[in-house]
Amino acid sequence: MNLEAIQREMAAAVLRPLTADEGMREQAPDGRSMSDVAASFIAPNSRLNAFERLEIYNRQYWFRVLGALAEDFPALRAIVGSARFEALSVAYLTDHPSRSFTLRNLGSSLVEWLGTHPEFTGRRHALAVDVARIEWAFVESFDNAGRTPLTPAQIASLDGASVLSLQPHLRLMALDYPADNLVLSLHQREKRQASEAGIEQEEADQAPVGLGSLRRRPVWLAAHRVGLSVYYRRLQCEEFRTLSAIREGKPLGQALEAGFAQSQIPEQNHAWHVQRWFNHWAQLGWICAAEPATA
Repeated sequence: MNLEAIQREMAAAVLRPLTADEGMREQAPDGRSMSDVAASFIAPNSRLNAFERLEIYNRQYWFRVLGALAEDFPALRAIVGSARFEALSVAYLTDHPSRSFTLRNLGSSLVEWLGTHPEFTGRRHALAVDVARIEWAFVESFDNAGRTPLTPAQIASLDGASVLSLQPHLRLMALDYPADNLVLSLHQREKRQASEAGIEQEEADQAPVGLGSLRRRPVWLAAHRVGLSVYYRRLQCEEFRTLSAIREGKPLGQALEAGFAQSQIPEQNHAWHVQRWFNHWAQLGWICAAEPATA
């Protein structure tokens, strides 16, 4: 085999899910023995045969990516239970294996994938998708770039034709559940357990966490970064729609029209709400000049 063929063969072996007892599978998808596959490009040594040497890489890949996904989505793991979370993680990573130099991007497709795989979340499916959306927004908000915001004087000079942009770290979410407080509570619990126990030995299967009186109702949420910390802020529906339209590149006048479309807020009160929004946005540095067009 040439180098490319060896790389593809090894990648296919390493990316295959482990067995139930965390070992490498004995057969390749095409029916070949994995011992023969391993021996075709790996030499044995004095202690391990080719299969055992390849198994080390197969196991370490899965231990690392499963651990990384659990670190990024602890609240999702808590609400579906550890057994279901491991099953959905393996299924997701089989469909979306790591393709980046950084594990930061590992969960980038999880929200979309989870939306089409309710078999892993049961009756908590809609809530699980919302929780995953909030947790991925945290990752994006923490890591995404920050731009110089408009000054209050620049904001005061805007008119209906002004085209703006939002901070790249600002993430907007329309949720079916008020799950932000739940996620924050579960994250705090995770930190507290780690702090109290040091390196904690987990049970083989942790049951889904109780949800108390959580009820389904629409919530509009923003995740944003201040310094090195990520915060969540609930938005009015009209505020969310306006910000979403600004992000889409609509001029300010059209963005406001989209924000108040079918709104129950009386028209005479629109200006008061807009002034209040812009005061908050200016304080938080959310509004930026339009990004220059790329050639």
